[in-house]
Amino acid sequence: MDNDGRRSRATEAFFGRRKGKPLRRHQQDVLEGALPDAKIDLTAQAPSDLRALFSRPVETIRLEIGFGGGEHLAHRAGENPQIGFIGVEPFVNSMAKLLIVREDEGLDNIRVYDDDATQLLDWMPDASVDHIDLLYPDPWPKKKHWKRRFVSQVNLARFHRVLKPGGLFCFASDIDTYVNWTLTHCRDHGGFEWTARNASDWLTPYAGWPGTRYEAKAKREGRSSAYLTFRRV
Repeated sequence: MDNDGRRSRATEAFFGRRKGKPLRRHQQDVLEGALPDAKIDLTAQAPSDLRALFSRPVETIRLEIGFGGGEHLAHRAGENPQIGFIGVEPFVNSMAKLLIVREDEGLDNIRVYDDDATQLLDWMPDASVDHIDLLYPDPWPKKKHWKRRFVSQVNLARFHRVLKPGGLFCFASDIDTYVNWTLTHCRDHGGFEWTARNASDWLTPYAGWPGTRYEAKAKREGRSSAYLTFRRV
């Protein structure tokens, strides 16, 4: 990895920079103090039941990959204390923002991982997750970069393995090519059923949706979003 925190071409896959602007003192303090407790340790053996990762009793497990500023993850965790949330985000600045909210609001039903989500997925036991969110992932718009898109047959196989039968995979994007890409890949995989019955099902935000900064940017730039839900079969 080079000095600005970007992975080398040989190892960089689904995300780019690891760091942005220098962290403010409070952000750095929270990152150093809270991350060791909140982060999932992949050097330890995964528990057979991921609910054991949480200090409070939780009923189900929900994974968000690439939580960005953490607005959606924190909102869902605050509304649903009975759910154990696992958030993945390699970007240091975004991780610091979420950890501040987690500390301030006492969201001890959030655990995090700050590196490649595929590492976490491979660590998780079979049929251990109830819900996966992939919301406004990097679309890698240039065709030569499409291989870096997180939705792929390899990663859908990972999702299918860790999701419980009937578990949900939710994908949101404002990029038409990525929406079509995801629909095609899920169809070709064969292990996911698209739950939409009419256009409003995928044009309407999810129930309880708080919105995200990426969605707001898309609206400002005149792009509509799609909200896809797939059920693991």
